[in-house]
Order: sequence, then C-alpha cells, then structure tokens
Amino acid sequence: MKNARTDWENRIGQRTDPTFGGDAPRLDPPTHIRAEAGGQQVTLTWDEVPGAVGYQVYAADEPYGDYQPVDHAGRDVLAVPHPPYADTTGTPERERWYRVATLTDVHVEGELSGPVAATPLPAASSPVVVAVDADRATGELHRPWRPMIGSEHLSHALSTDTTGGRVIGEELSSALSAARTELGVTHVRAHAILNDDVGAYREVDGEPVHDFTGVDRVYDHLRSLDLYPVVELSFMPRDLASDPAKTVFEYEAIVSPPKDWQRWHDLVRDLTQHLADRYGLEDLVENWSFEVWNEANLEVFWSGTPAEYLKLYDVTAAAVKAVDQRLRVGGPSSAASGWVEELLTHADESGAPVDFVTTHTYGSPPLDFRPALERHGREGVPIWWTEWGVTPTHFYEVSDAVFAGTFLLRGMASAMRDRRIEALSYWVVSDHFEELGRPPELLHGGFGLRTVGELRKPRWWALALLEALGEQQLQAEVSGDGADSLVEALAAADDGGEVTVLTWNLTLDQTKASGAPGLSRRVRVEVRGLAPSTSYVLRHERVDDEHSDIAAVWGRIKEADQAWPTDEQWATLREADRLDVLAPDSEVTADADGSLVVEYDLPMPAMSLLTLTPLLAG
Repeated sequence: MKNARTDWENRIGQRTDPTFGGDAPRLDPPTHIRAEAGGQQVTLTWDEVPGAVGYQVYAADEPYGDYQPVDHAGRDVLAVPHPPYADTTGTPERERWYRVATLTDVHVEGELSGPVAATPLPAASSPVVVAVDADRATGELHRPWRPMIGSEHLSHALSTDTTGGRVIGEELSSALSAARTELGVTHVRAHAILNDDVGAYREVDGEPVHDFTGVDRVYDHLRSLDLYPVVELSFMPRDLASDPAKTVFEYEAIVSPPKDWQRWHDLVRDLTQHLADRYGLEDLVENWSFEVWNEANLEVFWSGTPAEYLKLYDVTAAAVKAVDQRLRVGGPSSAASGWVEELLTHADESGAPVDFVTTHTYGSPPLDFRPALERHGREGVPIWWTEWGVTPTHFYEVSDAVFAGTFLLRGMASAMRDRRIEALSYWVVSDHFEELGRPPELLHGGFGLRTVGELRKPRWWALALLEALGEQQLQAEVSGDGADSLVEALAAADDGGEVTVLTWNLTLDQTKASGAPGLSRRVRVEVRGLAPSTSYVLRHERVDDEHSDIAAVWGRIKEADQAWPTDEQWATLREADRLDVLAPDSEVTADADGSLVVEYDLPMPAMSLLTLTPLLAG
C-alpha cells in the first residue's frame, strides 16, 4: 500500500522562537540501569527520577560509541514515560550498549546515564508467568478510554454522501453510538466546529453575524447519541481570518489568527452563551469543556507565531469564562507532546486559567506530565491526551493490523498506572474521515477503529476486551522472558466472582508490526484465591493474525487491486466481524487450595482474554 505520509506530518515538533519557552529543569540521568537479555530482545529497567516526564533510551555498538536514540519507528515521540522498555531493534547474539536520559519536557533532556550492555538471545529463555491473586483487589479498575474518543469533524456525521457505497453520516453516527454502548465512551473530541460549513460566523456590510443553527444541528445530533462534545474551538471562519489562504486538509480549514481579536472573543463568548442557553448552564459546567485550537505548534495548523497562540489562548479562555467562571477551558492541544511547559509558564505569568492540559502523541505510550504540573503548582489538574494513536501517518498499513490493537493495550495500561492520565482518546473512531481525502478502499490504513462498512478492527477489539474486565482490579505479577516489557497483563473481578485476565504481547518496534515469531512467548496464567474445588466455565477470546482480524479475512477473499467488497463479500466480512474464541468454552475446577492454571502460546502481536465464570451449584 502506498505510504501517503505528507509534508506536514514530517514537521512534527516545536517551532523555534527565542521569546517562547518554558522553565523545565534538566535532571540527572536515572540510576541502576539494568539490561536483561531475553529471546530476541533486551529489557531495560532503571530507577525512576522524581520530576521526570519520561525517558529517552539510547543504544550503541560500543560502550563509548556513537549513541543514538532507539528508533522503534513510531514516527513521532520516541521517548517512553517509564520503564521497563524492550529493545527489539538489535541483532541476536550481538552485544549492544545502552544509556538512558531523563526528560522534564519533551525537548528538555538531561545527560546520559553510564553504559550497560546486553546480548539478545536467539530464543526465549523461559515462559512468562502471570500470577493473579483473585482475592486481592487493588481498587476500582481505571478506564481512561471511557472519557473520550476522537472523530472526524462532527458535521461529517450529518453527511448524506457515500463512500464505498455506504452513507457517511449514518455509518459515522453508528460508530459513535457503538463507542457509547459497547465501550462506555462518554465524550467526543473533533475539529472544526467553527468551519464555514457549520456557518457560525459571517460578516454582512462589514459587521459580524453569529448564526449557531449549524452548531445546533451538530451538537443536537451528538447528544441524541448520548454523547457530549469536547468543544475544540477551531478553525478560523473565513470572514474573520487574517489570512484566509492559509488552510489545511481537503476541507480547507483556515489556520490563521483572527484579523480582529475582539470579534474572535465575542464569537467564542456568544457561542458559549448560546450553548448554555440551549443545553443548560449546569449541564455545560458539569459535562462540557472547551479546548483552544489544535496543534498550533505545527505550522500547518497555525500560521501565526507562538506568541499569537498564547494570545489566542488568553482571549479564548476569557471569552469562555465570561459566561461562567466554572466552565472548563484548557490546552495547548499540541502535537508531539509540545508546548505544555510553555503554556504553563505563560499561564503562571498571565493568570490565564488552565482547567485541564491537553496534548497529543503517536507511536509511544504518552509521557507523564504530572511532574510538570507539580512544578507549576497545579497538582491534580486533569491530563487529557485528546489525540493518541499508533501512527501519525495517514494511509499506513499498521492502523489496520493486530499490532495496532496490542499497541492500544500497551498505552492504556500505562495510562492506568497510578491513574496518571484521566483521558486517553484514540484518534479516531471511524474510517469515515476526510482530512487528506475520503477512503479509497476498504482497508487503506485509515485512522478509524471501525472500517467503512462498520467492521471492527483489532484496535476496537482491544478496547472491547478492556471494557470486558471486571470492576475491581486484581494484583497480577508478571515474570519471565519479556515480563512487563513484551508480555503484559491486567486482571479484574466482579461482585459475582467472575475473574478476567487480559494478556498481550507487543514490542513498540513497528518494523516488526507484521509479526516476529522469535518474540512469541509461552504464557502460564496462575490464578490463586479462587473458591476451593469450585468449577468455572473458561472462555478464551483471542485477537491475532488468525482470530478476530478483519484484515486477514479481507486479504483472503478479495481480488487483486479490488477496492470495495461485493455484496457476497460484505456478507462474508460481516459473518467474520466477531470476537473469536481460541478454543471452545470448557469446564475447569480450582484445586483444593483455590488455584488454577491455564497455559497457551501468545504470538507477537496478539492479545488474549481469559474469563473464569463460576458455575452455580445445582
């Protein structure tokens, strides 16, 4: 498939401006770096550094050679928020040296640690053991996927146009509704509520006219799906733009600053007041939020200067708060984890409110910005990753692959750690998406969790498996070759005694996205604390290249260069659009000591959900 990586995607990062910056300190490198060799991988761990938002892993062929960041081909931020980290980019039986640097911002990096070495083994040295204690709950399971999901601009959900013979608005609405009912999602974040197709602003005889009937159609429709919007205040209406020629996307969203800052303020204030009047102020305070722009640290999304973005933030926040001080406003809604320190530093000086922090990244688990908030005296401010995904690249095969599903599990589990992220919003819910043009074929590497035609991709199943976990998280300790760096686990239980154990196998190295047999692992799940001698129904659901993978099915039935299915093929695909079981359900019995063991092979990439449902006597 053609890689349609665009010029703007190559410009990810912070723009340079000598007057623009934060005040993140440089910290010492982590200590006690450990490199443990395993089958075709090296697992690195270290002692975490107070104040770090993340870490950058470096590698070289000699102890004091040319160290370069380990490039796991994520195409965005390569840093990771915490250890352990599995390097699978080396060569088995060839020694490699590692050093690690501490990050206090995505662009503020300390010195490198001392070097450590390890040599990947040709094959796994041991199975992975997942020890679950069913009578040891650690608290309510955190679900950072529920607060938010991404979507194409929401007016698209009203479109009667077709793609691949499917009605766009009907299917995008169906995907959003399924996110609510199947995944528990409550909010949707999307671009362009102020675009001219919605018609909120125009000028007549040089005077501003505000018309929110288009906004009403969009948000009334979303509320009819029992979803709330995260109101991303973008992009610039043509009549208000200082440079209407500055646009992005196929739908020509205008990215320039306003020509009149007071008119921008009035537009945002009146929009906010209109929403309060229509939906109720208390509902707005409790359930709505306002995000200032999208990825202004990319020139493609903001043609103004960094200083002008900060002015936009101040003016926009003031306009929202003019309606009610309790309304929530935040940002910087930045690409590649940028500008968080800069916004916080600016807000410290200007007094602008920051009720939540938003940023984006792709290809790695999100960094941990809690230390940055603490440095600025803003402990407890919610952190929302309003875009996150496996790749920032449109039309890229990995988005349709099982690898992307296991990647989603890796990121969500990281976000769940210490409940460090309130919302991790996958970008986006549906392949009905037109930023760089509408889908040219069924599986085209689209960002969606669901295809055109409403088929579930492995990433959808990843969220469905997470949602299937019980309410109370159980202690799950993982040991063995690649424990917690390749193979990870979550376990939970419900009030009825049902136990669920989710395991997955993933390297962040996207050069192995199509699979790597040498990274497959034998997994042994040992569950303790069950009711002694009690019988359970064991169900084992699996997502891998042979199970629950709609791309594999389409690959088997399509003709060469076929873009869209025939009616008969649609029927075959719909029959395959299910979560497969690895083997038929079976009855198993806990030992007299309340223990039970289940073993299976777990390829890389793959994910498995074990469900143990107690059988009622009689």
